[in-house]
Amino acid sequence: MRLVFMGTPEFAVPTLWKLLKSSHQVTSVFTQSDKCSGRGEKMTMSPVKKLSLEAGVPVYQPNRLNSEEWEAVFQSLQVDAYSVVAYGRILPAWLLGIPPQGAINLHASLLPKYRGAAPINWAIANGEVITGITTMKIDTGLDTGGILLQEPVAIGPEETASDLHDRLAVLGADLMLRTLDALESRTLSPIPQSNELASYAPMLKKSDGLIDWAQPSSKINDRIRGLNPWPGTYTFLNGNMLRIWKSRPVEINSSTQAPGVLVCDPNLGGVVFCHPGQLQLLEVQQEGRKRITATEFLNGLRFGEGQTLLLGK
Repeated sequence: MRLVFMGTPEFAVPTLWKLLKSSHQVTSVFTQSDKCSGRGEKMTMSPVKKLSLEAGVPVYQPNRLNSEEWEAVFQSLQVDAYSVVAYGRILPAWLLGIPPQGAINLHASLLPKYRGAAPINWAIANGEVITGITTMKIDTGLDTGGILLQEPVAIGPEETASDLHDRLAVLGADLMLRTLDALESRTLSPIPQSNELASYAPMLKKSDGLIDWAQPSSKINDRIRGLNPWPGTYTFLNGNMLRIWKSRPVEINSSTQAPGVLVCDPNLGGVVFCHPGQLQLLEVQQEGRKRITATEFLNGLRFGEGQTLLLGK
């Protein structure tokens, strides 16, 4: 099939690469505008644009799609389908009706669960042990289109959002290719989603990372994994932010402490009391400093057995 590929971040790169090596023809690529990044505010192209230019594929970067100018461009491309992976903009209704096979989207959950912008993060943060990837035919709703193919994926007990992101990106590339092959051979039709089974994964905010120590230790640990690397989870120590990058739920034989109290366990090191359970700190980062092990952190504080500190505002 002749394809337009629409995508922007690193998650979309494996799919574009797979399609470029397939029997399908990627005629052009649509991606987000270049953005300023880094301390020097240097203009940086998206990962998808970088690969497209290396492959010699024409690249388009509209600031907004909903215009007569871009409608004429899409009409002129004369493709069979759009392959969409984390493009970053809502596609207007007129666009969906142009190619015969419509717009095929790769979504990082088992729809209808976790519709929305951050399905990988919220699946882990909510303690799921199974997630997956879905290809669907885009309609005018938010991830509500008919399901084409799905692949379940187990979430590892220590897996972070970053780890799962990379795994699903590779698996998703295979699923998109299988979907397009099946559509071309007319052996696949979309199946409507059940709205009654839907859940949502809204865009992440920095405030989502604030730890509430009055929650169960397992739930806090899931959030630490799910919000790694962004926005990251954090608490406060003496009014200064303390990021928690890695942890482990534990049970220790100790006197009961209030949620948020940090103690030094002789076997586990830094342990924070939750409600219920405790959380062993493994990697942390003080405000304005580099990421270090919890042992290094405690040594720097000269914090030893029998002492306590209260974390939180």
